[in-house]
Amino acid sequence: MTKPPQWFTVTAIIALLWNLVGVAAFVMDSTITPEDLAKLPEGQQTLYAAREGWITLATGLAVIAGTIGCIGLLLRKKWALPVFVASLVGVLAQDVGMFVLINGVALGGMFTAVLQAVVLIIAILLIMLSRKGIARGWLH
Repeated sequence: MTKPPQWFTVTAIIALLWNLVGVAAFVMDSTITPEDLAKLPEGQQTLYAAREGWITLATGLAVIAGTIGCIGLLLRKKWALPVFVASLVGVLAQDVGMFVLINGVALGGMFTAVLQAVVLIIAILLIMLSRKGIARGWLH
């Protein structure tokens, strides 16, 4: 097994922190109180009301699998790849729910769409990184 370059480890740490922020956001989103919900702009309140439970579960899959995948990268394990694929499935399901079935851009604004685009790109890049790690012998 070949030792990965330092940039690989640094990238995995940054990705882990990114996903941990996602887990924190998911927990806060899942446990929002009616009082806190009432403080949000009207569009976001409507978005919360329109969102079905499976969309929230997809978000949970995306961030939890992303976090576990990053731990796999840091442990130099091949199983990070299928875990990142599961994370991407969660991101895609969430995006379908938020932007195809619900008009998330109209309700949540452009920031919502841009943030989700960044999330999607990072999910794809993490799959590419784990594939590269396997190909180079950095992951076993």
